[in-house]
Amino acid sequence: MKRVLMSAAAITALMAGTASAQDLIFPVGEGAFNWDSYAELEKIDLNGEQVTVFGPWLGPDQEVVENVLAYFAAATGADVRYAGSDSFEQQIVVDAEAGSAPNVAVFPQPGLVSDMAKRGFITPLGEETADWVRDNYAAGQSWVDLGTYPGADGNDGLFGLFYKVDVKSLVWYNPENFEDFGYETPQSMEELKALTEQMVADGNTPWCIGLGSGGATGWPATDWVEDMMLRTQEPAVYDKWVSNELKFDDPAVIGAIEEFGWFAKNDDFVSGGAGAVASTDFRDSPKGLFASPPQCMMHRQASFIPAFFPEGTEMGLDADFFYFPAYEGKELGNPVLGAGTIWSITNDSPGAQALMEFLKAPIAHEVWMAQQGFLTPLKSVNTDLYATDTLKKMGEILLSADTFRFDASDLMPGGVGAGSFWTGMVDYAGGKPAEEVATEIQSSWDALK
Repeated sequence: MKRVLMSAAAITALMAGTASAQDLIFPVGEGAFNWDSYAELEKIDLNGEQVTVFGPWLGPDQEVVENVLAYFAAATGADVRYAGSDSFEQQIVVDAEAGSAPNVAVFPQPGLVSDMAKRGFITPLGEETADWVRDNYAAGQSWVDLGTYPGADGNDGLFGLFYKVDVKSLVWYNPENFEDFGYETPQSMEELKALTEQMVADGNTPWCIGLGSGGATGWPATDWVEDMMLRTQEPAVYDKWVSNELKFDDPAVIGAIEEFGWFAKNDDFVSGGAGAVASTDFRDSPKGLFASPPQCMMHRQASFIPAFFPEGTEMGLDADFFYFPAYEGKELGNPVLGAGTIWSITNDSPGAQALMEFLKAPIAHEVWMAQQGFLTPLKSVNTDLYATDTLKKMGEILLSADTFRFDASDLMPGGVGAGSFWTGMVDYAGGKPAEEVATEIQSSWDALK
């Protein structure tokens, strides 16, 4: 019954279609958009061809993506229909197995794309698209690596294009607090650690850290460890860790866990002391930045965290952020940890191929940039079109990245990435040695085989 209901919901959304050409949110030719890239799309004639898109977005997010797809429809004449579902991950597999997959599917995580590519449910995009990504995305090889998997024939291919990205490598702070004590935002991990120690010497508490999240308690610490892996190891080592080719109890991983511990397990460094880290809810943790007097000076968290700031907080004035910096001495560049959606062809057609070309066009990125909640690694966009200064600043961090890697815990088997890794970090914050925690996580991975 559940499958029938989900399918009915999808059908209803598909019938609704996207916004009509007359309702384009930004009139063609107006504003600082790349209208030349739109004009190129007008050379594609898909008049009357239906192109179906299925993804995870509902509500306001669905309205935004439909606003974007309307430009593809207006330029090409295609009949574009988007359907969203909060059960996307389950439904797309059901549809593919039944031979009723949409032309294009929007995956929140690359793991499912990899699984479906191996089963022959996804059309490879080809080496030409892979070359385009290398040339046009900041840290382009990273995006090729993230979208490349073995197909049904066992050969590696690019099976998806990343479009709409989130950044996690951020440190939030209250500018007024920094100004009061004369603190400068650090440009390297060495400077960040020195600043942490200086804050303690000044009688301040540097960090608010909270791992609490109900049944998902522990996940914020996995982000810390992932960021530290990227700042202490080559990207290839990170990739081997994600696949368990590099074991969880390897010294490289233990070292990254202890890097997190340098910040989280020092009573002087953390609001409430080290013992409060595991019990503090991650949603409450950043509030210490805005207390009077401040309970902490910095908070490391992804781009979504302002949703939990006190009501009325003004970005740029009451709160700001800086890039969670890399070690200058390790010469690993500027790695960025994050997430993003990957668009893949699940039912090939001329319209599906054309839609993937649309996603390469600056206009496809700029229309979403000018609305809300969108970051892109595409180097040719006009970053002045970002809807807010905050998004523009995050976008510039993304464009400055030498390496981008997807959240490791989201790519690991669920029993590890959303299980033993979470609980292990809670145990570590509670005092268990990193070596013991890492060994237990590796044992849980071994038990899955």
